[in-house]
Amino acid sequence: MALPQRPLLFVLAAGLAAAALLLLPSRPVAAQAPRAKAAATGMVTIESDSQQADNQNGIVTATGNVRIVYADRGMTATSRQAQYFSNEGRLVLTGDVDVIDTDGQRLRAERLVYLLDSERMVAEPPAGKQVFSKFRLQQQGSTKPAITKP
Repeated sequence: MALPQRPLLFVLAAGLAAAALLLLPSRPVAAQAPRAKAAATGMVTIESDSQQADNQNGIVTATGNVRIVYADRGMTATSRQAQYFSNEGRLVLTGDVDVIDTDGQRLRAERLVYLLDSERMVAEPPAGKQVFSKFRLQQQGSTKPAITKP
């Protein structure tokens, strides 16, 4: 696959946005609070101590206090490092990974690998600990949560 014509930092933003969008399950329509909907911008903000792009190998790296905000989806991801491998469509977040949305759905791990093409994700825990995730379950084809309160 050829490198995109856009700068790799833009590709990183797009890749991180896609990952944030797909890391946690979509909120069921019935569970969403009614609110005025602003126009989606697709804008992703990446903050880190340093960012670099290797156009030759198709790798973008954000290092140190990485914070990725995808406002359109109300999602924020933090880690010590984020790498996007554009040739492979692979995003890797490492070190104290925390992904959370405005509804409180959350994933915590030491390392998270997300494959954009196949929409697959693997989260690995810190040594001697477990991966933590918190999200709403939804029945297939339903807009209602699978579990309801009595």
